[in-house]
Amino acid sequence: MLGTLITADYVAGVVAAVAVLALLYKKSSLGDGKNAIPLSPGPPACWFWSNALPVVNDADAPLSIARALTDLVREYGPVVSFRQGSQVIIVIGSVEATMSIMEAEGRSLVDRPPSLTAGEMLTNGMHIAMMPSGERFRRLRKAVHTHLQPKAVEAYEDMQHENARRFILDILNDPKNHQKHAGRYSASVILRVTYGKSTPTASTDPEVVRIHKALDHFELVMRPGAFLVDRVPLLRYLPGYGKQLTEWHHEELSLYRHQLERVKSEMEQNKAGPSFTKTLLEHTADHQLATDEMAYLAGTLFGAGADTTSVGITAVIMAAACHPLAQAKVHEELDMIIGSDRAPTFKDSNLLPQLHAFVLEALRWRPIIPIGFPHSTNRDIIWQGYCIPKGATVYGCHWAICHDPITFPDPDKFDPQRWLDSEGRLKNDMKSFTFGFGRRVCPGRHLADNSMYISVALLFWSFRIDQRPDAPINTQASDSVVSHAVPFEIDVIPRTDVAKLREIMADETMY
Repeated sequence: MLGTLITADYVAGVVAAVAVLALLYKKSSLGDGKNAIPLSPGPPACWFWSNALPVVNDADAPLSIARALTDLVREYGPVVSFRQGSQVIIVIGSVEATMSIMEAEGRSLVDRPPSLTAGEMLTNGMHIAMMPSGERFRRLRKAVHTHLQPKAVEAYEDMQHENARRFILDILNDPKNHQKHAGRYSASVILRVTYGKSTPTASTDPEVVRIHKALDHFELVMRPGAFLVDRVPLLRYLPGYGKQLTEWHHEELSLYRHQLERVKSEMEQNKAGPSFTKTLLEHTADHQLATDEMAYLAGTLFGAGADTTSVGITAVIMAAACHPLAQAKVHEELDMIIGSDRAPTFKDSNLLPQLHAFVLEALRWRPIIPIGFPHSTNRDIIWQGYCIPKGATVYGCHWAICHDPITFPDPDKFDPQRWLDSEGRLKNDMKSFTFGFGRRVCPGRHLADNSMYISVALLFWSFRIDQRPDAPINTQASDSVVSHAVPFEIDVIPRTDVAKLREIMADETMY
């Protein structure tokens, strides 16, 4: 893809720019002075135009970047320093270091590093996930928190339950396409929450297709080292550079503006149902957001929710098929607590620790965002005699953290019981980092938790999920920012009479 952005017309310009910048190159003096606090151990420094983090282009090596970073954590220690010219990149790969740095020092890591591609050229500075801390970020964050805090998302539970029951019927009718059904479910929920729109009938719904296209573009620019302009900013001023990124920006902004205008029109006609966008428009003065800021805020919420929840559900399905004994423990709990005459509801959540432990373990076993999003330090952080300097880019590598052998002994083993104490309750001293770290934790996590819970609770209550003997599951996943599973088939065995199951899933009065 990079080759499509840097054409032959200005290769000579690239060479000239690099040559000039090479003359200006200086090694960072961090750690070289007699009294300086050293960086943590890591690989040798590289030139600024090189990619400091591992780059593997082998299509047969899924999750290669995250696993390569994990190998480096095992080699150098839980906090690894990379040096790229004068820039320092830190990768954190243990639970203890994550708690001491990413969580305890959350105020110092609230910022994002500058990103020409993701932060400016693709999103024009309006994507909240990549936005630097500051006045605009605080306004957007406040607007999201106000309408997605735990009490506020309770209003969506009936709708989530309705869509989860439909998800079960979709799988019953067509188990082969379970991944598409998970995608439709998650898109349905977030489309209703964000825009109050009727749910799509399939993953081919035009709006869902457009949002997934925008997500593909965002994931591409977020991949470490994908675009040379992030390391050599002068490339941005070469004639024609970034044309593709500009086109992508206009495509997604057009989608987000269209959705905002549709909700505004429905409000004017008194036809708008409750939604995040409607609430934003009703409180424009309070949040002090411009039209495009509201459009992007709603659009990025739609995009994030349409993808990550379906990836999480697919990880649970894969884990169930591959680990039948662990699945059987969840079935045993459901039979004891719920029985066969009704299906689980949100009110049952606190009574199902085995179910929650299974989900937590599935998201540890196959984390949704294996590399993590980059943070930036706004001051020096001192950790165990090492310095994480101000201005450093810091990654909490989810894959390495989730496979930390100290906190998770035998980390490659799928074992939900590691999340439970001797009395079968969820442990208070174990933390999941699925939604990120510190003050940049995902603001939609409460909504996502609810969507995961009700869909998985109904899934396990309804079915036993088996791996097909003739179609072994490839448990690897894509080497991308959001890690998608390779398509796989399963056998789905209803745990109750099929006619009764259909009746229960279709009968809203039972809830």
